[in-house]
Amino acid sequence: MSEEVNLFHETAFKQFKKAADLCQLNSTVREILSQPKNELIVNFPVRMDNGEHALFKGYRIQHNNVLGPYKGGVRFHPMVTLDELKAFAAWMTWKTALMGLPFGGAKGGIKFDPKKHSTDELRRITRRFLYALEGNIGPDYDIPAPDVGTNAQIMDWMMDTYIATHDSRDREVEKGVVTGKSIECGGSEGREKATGQGLVHVLEEWMRNHGRSLKDTTYFLQGFGNVAYFTAILLHEQGAKLLAVNTSTGTTFNKNGIDPVNLLNHYKSKEKVKDYPHGETISKDDFFSIQADVFIPAAIENEINEVTAPLIQTPLVVEGANGPTTMEGEEILKKKGVEILPDILASSGGVTVSYFEWLQNKRSEHWELEEVDRLLKGKMQKAYARVKQAKEEYKTDFRTAAYIVALKLIETVYSRRGIFP
Repeated sequence: MSEEVNLFHETAFKQFKKAADLCQLNSTVREILSQPKNELIVNFPVRMDNGEHALFKGYRIQHNNVLGPYKGGVRFHPMVTLDELKAFAAWMTWKTALMGLPFGGAKGGIKFDPKKHSTDELRRITRRFLYALEGNIGPDYDIPAPDVGTNAQIMDWMMDTYIATHDSRDREVEKGVVTGKSIECGGSEGREKATGQGLVHVLEEWMRNHGRSLKDTTYFLQGFGNVAYFTAILLHEQGAKLLAVNTSTGTTFNKNGIDPVNLLNHYKSKEKVKDYPHGETISKDDFFSIQADVFIPAAIENEINEVTAPLIQTPLVVEGANGPTTMEGEEILKKKGVEILPDILASSGGVTVSYFEWLQNKRSEHWELEEVDRLLKGKMQKAYARVKQAKEEYKTDFRTAAYIVALKLIETVYSRRGIFP
């Protein structure tokens, strides 16, 4: 696993270097962005249900905040590492800059398996982690969000801990210390589906530019978590056909199409897509070899690599996961003429609606779903247009163009503000 994480970190910064070279990024800005601004490691004890105490290791990587407060998820997972979080934090810097949001990039986590703990233990672990970070978190400084192993309930506990331990009369504004909260605790309408929805908007723009629509478009998905499920639901509503789904437990395939709602009901009860009664089980190699219009990897990093990339036959890959494609995998796809809509563009809907949530908390407002959906669509369309323009200007691929859009904005801000002292 450590080799995979190192590869993941290496891929992230090779992509950064490629774009920085092509757009001739200022050397000082390049040096600043090559490392996170802060790397926080905290070790804290938590009382377990049996009365004994266990020691936990937590991280918060704050990559850059020249555009605004640090922003990024918190993951609870036994394989959380410093290198992995450094790569994710940098990706958040590129994402927020690309989307034109007043945020920087961050990422954090605790190295443990949340499935092995009771609800009471999770609550105490969460609260103690937030408390251990002390003054390094705040609604105008660093704003966590859900990630792997965390959810709205975890964010509600984090928010409550922050408010309870800070002396302020403006409690409503302080709700913005985290995003991805439950609706009742200050969360935003549309946040749960936001990443999948943003991906669909980007895919729509690509289709429109190629004189096509989503109706009757065939696709297959890797993963069936939040991002993949909402992507499938939204594409289903527009007449696209889901051919297959692959997860860690296997693959189901149906050439006539899969109903994502029906599959979810099965998945929740059985937890194995390969046993889906309306599909046939196929191997992972056969999954990657499916003939379709679009492949959407929305599971984990490094899945499209030197082994799997030669199998892919779709003309388009849309990245719903962070870092699903290695540099070697990408080169193979490019030689085959496969276009890639990259993660920092296609999966930016979540952080965009997190920004809307933050604004609503600051203004003591709650926006209707229609307003959130309208604003998200506009943001995704504008970001796609900026990337497409950079792609044409620099005669490069979508990923490098997306990085260039982000890096040039950051470079401009540094040139105008100067570097202290």
